[in-house]
Amino acid sequence: MAKQKVSGKYKQRKGAPMPKGRLLAIGGHENKGNGEALKDEQSRNIDFESEEILKFFISEIKGDNPLVAVIPTASSIPEEMGREYIKVFKNLGIKRVEVLDIRSRDDANDPSHYDVIKRAAAIFFTGGDQLRLTSILGGTPLLQLMKERFTYDDILIAGTSAGATALSTPMIYEVMTHGGFLKGDVRITTGLEFLKNVAVDTHFIERGRIVRMSQCIVTNPGCIGMGLEEDTAAYITEGKEVEVVGSGLMTIVDGMDMTCTDIYKIGTGEPFSVRGLRVHLLSGGEKYTIPTYDQLHL
Repeated sequence: MAKQKVSGKYKQRKGAPMPKGRLLAIGGHENKGNGEALKDEQSRNIDFESEEILKFFISEIKGDNPLVAVIPTASSIPEEMGREYIKVFKNLGIKRVEVLDIRSRDDANDPSHYDVIKRAAAIFFTGGDQLRLTSILGGTPLLQLMKERFTYDDILIAGTSAGATALSTPMIYEVMTHGGFLKGDVRITTGLEFLKNVAVDTHFIERGRIVRMSQCIVTNPGCIGMGLEEDTAAYITEGKEVEVVGSGLMTIVDGMDMTCTDIYKIGTGEPFSVRGLRVHLLSGGEKYTIPTYDQLHL
């Protein structure tokens, strides 16, 4: 299938403006709002967040009768995931929901997907495996269109669990052993880059992920680590202003002022040390500004 080209008003603009779009990164939570527990999230890749956060997501979508585009690419059961989100969103009052069933890079070039993204008021990335998202969508014109809409239009882009982890760069995609305290345990790659110089991790407290985030930040101290607990989300405006939503905590790991680390001296497989990391624990309603620097290249 021939690749689509992005054209129109977006191609005429230059520079690195503050994005007009907004992000909602959700820490993931199995949804029991319908009175029935979904099948085990670990074995089935189903990972819904609570109804409260979904209601917040819907309340922030702009326009009358808005279209929500659901992208279940991260999931190993995309059809089932898509059906579940159509049901959930329609039960919460969204009448127009379209699922982009993208399972390969060739699928990403389907012209119908471009039409949906151009019309969507919101985009929702489901849970699953974040590496599926980046390897299938990374570098495609479809992702470029999403980024251009995020930059120039007041669109809301959300992701839960793996979908939230993939929103940023750097992106943790695998931890080999021991929770990440050995050098080389934490595998990191480039995410979808809606949010740069921030690493997002989910199920953060429930699954004890602060050490793996710390290794990510120690090796990338110019970045900020944002750990989201289940039933918790980070609502991000202007590319840097964060508000915590939900019943849990957002953990911030800041290594910009760390005093020392031995991670560059030790061998792979050895435990690393670091001093001077700063950690913030923020509950619902708390606000945080991501430290940013002006982009020196375009």
